[in-house]
Amino acid sequence: MDKIRSLRFFIATLEGGSFAAAAKRYGTDPSTVSKAIQRLESDLDIQLVQRSTRQLKLTEAGRIYANTARLVLEELAACEENLKRQNDSPSGTLKLNVPVSYGRLYIRPLLKTFCQRYPNITVDIQYDDAYVDIIEQGIDVSIRSGSVQDSQLIVRQLSPIDFIICGCKEYLDRYGIPSSAEEFNDHSWVRFRYKQTGKLLPIRMPKFDGIGEYDPVQNLIVNDGESMAELCAQGLGLTQIPHFIARDWLQSNRLVPLFPSMRQAHEGVYMLYAKRDALPARVRVFVDFVTEAIQAQGETPLHTWAEKLQIYQPKQASIE
Repeated sequence: MDKIRSLRFFIATLEGGSFAAAAKRYGTDPSTVSKAIQRLESDLDIQLVQRSTRQLKLTEAGRIYANTARLVLEELAACEENLKRQNDSPSGTLKLNVPVSYGRLYIRPLLKTFCQRYPNITVDIQYDDAYVDIIEQGIDVSIRSGSVQDSQLIVRQLSPIDFIICGCKEYLDRYGIPSSAEEFNDHSWVRFRYKQTGKLLPIRMPKFDGIGEYDPVQNLIVNDGESMAELCAQGLGLTQIPHFIARDWLQSNRLVPLFPSMRQAHEGVYMLYAKRDALPARVRVFVDFVTEAIQAQGETPLHTWAEKLQIYQPKQASIE
């Protein structure tokens, strides 16, 4: 039991970045945590952590040991939870990692119902567009948009991603509606720049032989999807945004769709979680809950509500 406790202190120290953070998590003091890790090192006769006044850093041996320790603790927790599942409701801390916009617009509205249904689960949610190693960081479930290839994880698709070219009526009344991609350069655009690469996301349109990519002039460049919708609604230009960002703006009529939605093959919204012999109940119920909630909103692994969009047609002034 002391070994298991020491392993928990070791992993908590890595996740929290200090002995103090681990001690706070387990209701003890930093010296107790430090001594526990020293016992691990003494038993192995190997240094696991390099200590300095400013930070703790894993040795190579420590990194290998940490990966195995996480698996041991996860398997132990999964086994214990599986044994209790017959009598106990799902419980424990559920660590989530979600993209900023999708997390705010699609996941956050679901949390109240989920927490009311499963009061013994503590939800720890991180909003982050950057890729994270969910096994290394101890994440239970990650939601990613784009394309996903990771043989170490279970990948469940929630929906495709449908991109929609939008404008606000004020802008369209003043500058008109492009009838084709050839007229894109006649308009101002709000464009998206990737944080990781610095590249601009092209404007995409279906063509008879595939998908055309266009690079029209732009007045505004941002690295946040929700800001694209907001600036477009202010009349600062046209934009192309994913359906999950466009949804509320279109429903409120603050933005209108100008062309049919566009979909890239192999791109979608996915839930990812680690492969385990016994999936913790907190993970299982969350995955099922989100899947059912997204389907109730008209989205499946193959379809989204954007497929049924009615393209904006301005009313023609009547001639007396």
